[in-house]
Amino acid sequence: MRNDTPPGPPEFTIGELAARTGLSVKLVRHWSDLGIAPPAGRSASGYRRYGPEAVARLDLARTLRDLGLGLAEIRGVLDREHGLAETAAVHADALEAQIRTLRLQLAVLRSAGRRGSTAEELRVLTELTRMSAAEREETIRTFVTGALDGVDAPGYRDALLAATPDLPADPTAAQVDAWFELSALVRDPAVSAGLRAMAEYAAEHSPSVHEEEHVRAAERMTEFWVRRVSAAMAEGLAPDSPSADDVVGAVVAEWIPTQEGVTRQAGTAPRTDGAEARGLLLAQLETAADPGVERYWQLICLINGLPVRPGLAAPGEWLMTALRANPAPGALAARHEALYAGDAAGSADAREASVALRPDRIVETCASVLGEVGKLVAGVGPGRFRDPTPCADWDVRALLGHLVWENLIWAGLATGADTLPDADVDRLGDDHVAAFRDAAAATLTAFRRPGLPEERFGPAPGWRMVEQLLIEMLVHGWDLASATGQPTGFAPEIADAVLPSVHEIYGSLPRTAGGSFAPERRAPRDANGNDRLAAYLGREV
Repeated sequence: MRNDTPPGPPEFTIGELAARTGLSVKLVRHWSDLGIAPPAGRSASGYRRYGPEAVARLDLARTLRDLGLGLAEIRGVLDREHGLAETAAVHADALEAQIRTLRLQLAVLRSAGRRGSTAEELRVLTELTRMSAAEREETIRTFVTGALDGVDAPGYRDALLAATPDLPADPTAAQVDAWFELSALVRDPAVSAGLRAMAEYAAEHSPSVHEEEHVRAAERMTEFWVRRVSAAMAEGLAPDSPSADDVVGAVVAEWIPTQEGVTRQAGTAPRTDGAEARGLLLAQLETAADPGVERYWQLICLINGLPVRPGLAAPGEWLMTALRANPAPGALAARHEALYAGDAAGSADAREASVALRPDRIVETCASVLGEVGKLVAGVGPGRFRDPTPCADWDVRALLGHLVWENLIWAGLATGADTLPDADVDRLGDDHVAAFRDAAAATLTAFRRPGLPEERFGPAPGWRMVEQLLIEMLVHGWDLASATGQPTGFAPEIADAVLPSVHEIYGSLPRTAGGSFAPERRAPRDANGNDRLAAYLGREV
């Protein structure tokens, strides 16, 4: 007898279903209890039986779970409460956010490892990974608005807020480091005070609204003066010398047109180069010369992936020093001309008190000092070349090179040479003692030319040229002795005698960063003449 009844759908035990799907029996039972793959029925003994649709549901559930969906979301998809495409899109967005967080966490951990971070630094970096982009932006916005609270400078405020940092989804190590540094910077009251000072200046002197043309004009002006000043620095031009006046004049001439239409409480903007224009430019630079604020802008650029302008501290200090030393066109040159036109009282008295500084004796006095400095040079072995010196930018070898160059430059000036030696050329070779001896001999040959002390070199008589080298050798000889542990009192009577001239020549120069000399230091009561001269010119004795 034939059975024509079609077979029913296959039914699986929970073990068979687990075997078909590759899941554990325990997980199948759990998911079944949650309704992800409910049983089709039960056997006569009460055991669960599953139809073929359970295999499909479990396969899809496992796929969605591997993608990170929760069980409630999975059941919603299986029961058609949510469309699969919609759910996938939502979850893709969630995964993308999670990936960004993981990438940031990875960058932070690498930064912490590279920096050898402390527990506190790691805590700050970890906070960074928990912050959303909006929260990071709000941190900077709060800092800016707090620093500028009550200051009527909307243009300046808008420029600051327009440049908030935007940490990318996959930041570089440098960008993470920059954010870490920025997070500390915005908590520094000094940086906040610097921003506020600039805002107050802008409220008095700058346009009331943020206009791109004003920003571009300021950028062009900055590029011009940095380029011009950097070239002067590369040439070795001292900012507190009359020679810097030409650079100052060029910068002021370029700057004046940028001030057109700028209102000031004191009146209108200057139209020509003069004391008023130079004073106003100096005030602007002093307000802007805040290292914390400069670093703030550099970090913003680093985080936003923008080019970072090289630091302006060094050229800025040079220009400010040049403006202080040359407060009006030709002012410093006129002062020197007046000084050299005749014998000022101080130097005249000093020469009366010291035969060694009389014009007819000063060359031999210089020869004596060169001989003493030569002994100091001979006392330096190559093993001391990398030692530091009181001159912050020079080690011992660089200082020896400067001593040689000073002799050659003054010999060239005394003989009217067409070209003068370049300061950057290595003139020591393998024998620094011979290099100094030969340079000193060339200088003395030039200075001993008959009539040189009375001959005029510009506004100055020749004996002033000799005096200048004498001062240089006394000061830098002291630097060399101090750096290499040799006696600093190598010509104390001559140093005492020349000190009044040093007061005359250098007394009015600015003693600020960027200048030739640091502020005067107090010399010990029992200091010798060389030490007193060094202390007056800013050395720690």
